[in-house]
Amino acid sequence: MESVEEVLVRYGEEQDYADVEEIMQQVQKLHTRWRPDIYKDVVPILTFDTYMSFLKENQVIVAWVDGKVVGLLIYVTRNISGGPMRERKVLFVDSMAVDEAYRGKGIGHKLFAFARQIYTDQGYDGFELQVNAKNQVIKR
Repeated sequence: MESVEEVLVRYGEEQDYADVEEIMQQVQKLHTRWRPDIYKDVVPILTFDTYMSFLKENQVIVAWVDGKVVGLLIYVTRNISGGPMRERKVLFVDSMAVDEAYRGKGIGHKLFAFARQIYTDQGYDGFELQVNAKNQVIKR
């Protein structure tokens, strides 16, 4: 598949919620199929109030194509200190998802590039995420 050239990556906005939740539902369906021992069917995945709390902290990044959100990345800041650990400020990717119709087109790379710029601009010490072992690389 070819990449999508006309992608606007920006901070999320309130009006993006319905598209974001739709993409989160797509991913949740994969998770419940892969690991029903861990994940369950719930609606919504991301409540509007939770979404708004992430927006308030500028922690939602969206990829926008042709008038709709086609990908998202939600991050949180983890401040780590104490014990044997030095004090660190870590950008932790909480959620990252791309609409199934747009996967394999470079959207995820663009979302991560935007997050990496936040990492640099805001002086983070680490950039972390967890990846589901069942995730598949889609060949472009």
